[in-house]
Amino acid sequence: MRDLQPRILGIPGSLRRGAYSSAVLHALAEAVRERVHVEIVTLEKIPLYNADLDGEHKPEAVVALKNAIRACDALVLSSPEYNYGMPGVLKNALDWASRPGYQSVLKGKPVLILTSSPGMLGGARAQAQLRQTLAGTLSRVVAVPEVLIANVAAKVQDGRFVDATSLQFMLEAFDSLLVEIHRAIEPPVRT
Repeated sequence: MRDLQPRILGIPGSLRRGAYSSAVLHALAEAVRERVHVEIVTLEKIPLYNADLDGEHKPEAVVALKNAIRACDALVLSSPEYNYGMPGVLKNALDWASRPGYQSVLKGKPVLILTSSPGMLGGARAQAQLRQTLAGTLSRVVAVPEVLIANVAAKVQDGRFVDATSLQFMLEAFDSLLVEIHRAIEPPVRT
């Protein structure tokens, strides 16, 4: 059994400085800091996907993102919902990370999805799109009740996510992610 802390990579799906999805992700990272470190990376330097650039000399930001995904044990994606779907910046990053098809750094990677919205559905449609995209990358999306944070604007104060009930729900989902990581790194017991 491996005794190192799992390496978790958190990616907020918004570029906005005061993004709710970032506040949600930072709150989760803070809540689990005694047990595990969550490294949060942003996507502002990732160029639009272009297969002409997806060769031997990829853009530096893409190489860094793919290396970070390769090195981590699991991902936590925190996404807003834009126009009934996931933000283009997050889809674009997943498109870059998904290459080469069926052999990418996302293949077999455990992923927890958190979505949030100022509306009543908490980003349910973005969540569905993310699950569909990640199925295409052969990622292992954690099978937990979907973490949908409705009315997120009322749950962020001074840039900090402060809703204890939603945070507890996220922590329960995060525990399921940790179980999934351990399944992936521990060899099966043979009897």
